[in-house]
Amino acid sequence: MDTRQVILVTGCNGQIGRVLVPALRARHGNSQVIATDLRGAVDRQLDVTDTAALLALLRELRPTQIYHLAAVLSATGERDPVRAWQVNLNGYFNVLEGAVAEGVERVFFPSSIAVYGPDVPREATPDDAPTRPSTIYGIAKAAGENLAAWYREKHGLDVRVLRYPGIIGWESAPGGGTTDYAVEIFHAAVKGETFVCPLSAERALPMLAMADAVRGTLDYMAAPREQIRRASGYNLGGFSAAPADFAAAIRSQCPSFQIDYQPDARDRIAASWPAGLDDRAAREDWGWQPHYTLERLSLAMLAHLGADYSAQQAAKAATHPRAIQRAA
Repeated sequence: MDTRQVILVTGCNGQIGRVLVPALRARHGNSQVIATDLRGAVDRQLDVTDTAALLALLRELRPTQIYHLAAVLSATGERDPVRAWQVNLNGYFNVLEGAVAEGVERVFFPSSIAVYGPDVPREATPDDAPTRPSTIYGIAKAAGENLAAWYREKHGLDVRVLRYPGIIGWESAPGGGTTDYAVEIFHAAVKGETFVCPLSAERALPMLAMADAVRGTLDYMAAPREQIRRASGYNLGGFSAAPADFAAAIRSQCPSFQIDYQPDARDRIAASWPAGLDDRAAREDWGWQPHYTLERLSLAMLAHLGADYSAQQAAKAATHPRAIQRAA
């Protein structure tokens, strides 16, 4: 590949994008990474469903790589399936077509455990398990994996897919996914609130620390093309945990933490997903290795979020009228 790297990121203000963009800039330089989204703090505003606008931006910037993160997540997608399909599949198709037309070398597409349905082995679900998803989000992601393989074969476009589990981090807010409870539970704990859990106590799912997800993504995209043997993507595994496991890990540091289980539609979605992933192919082909266990991640989440909330409370107290009056 050309040593000049210009990297375009779509959906930069999502849960992953907020952490991935700074990591990309640290590796490639600030000016080489262009962050786009529909709204918020961005380098350029972009709606990936607007084909003309996307093509115009590609022609202007001439990126060598695209990290396509723009998506509507699972729980949100079930409430608005038309919008989810437009963004998650049509927007992705626009990116692939634009990449071919404008000579982009490499495209990253984040897939999900949502591609799997209830008929796969729930423990250590393999990369090649059948993809018969039960949500519009999963259906679009499964189609996206097949599109990646097709564009790789028909057009020689180096499209790379990672199948993420639930991602947990202190660095960004949850974004409407079924596994987001595993972030929200730590926010409740540091605020001293009872957490109302939308999943049943023993609903185990595969999980991954945000720090591991970002590092794994960068390593994957940097790997030589000949090491990428799975055209439709790789499982990216971390650890498996249920809400009760998170509650126990939190109570080891916060003994008074309380949780109230009130399963809703998200529990039904989670019931159709794997409880754990077999990620041996990623480990063997390009050296994937997670660093965080549930216990290590729980300690880090409580420490970082606790510090953040303490700082917020201190700032709020400093701006209280009584504090200002005393200072005067």
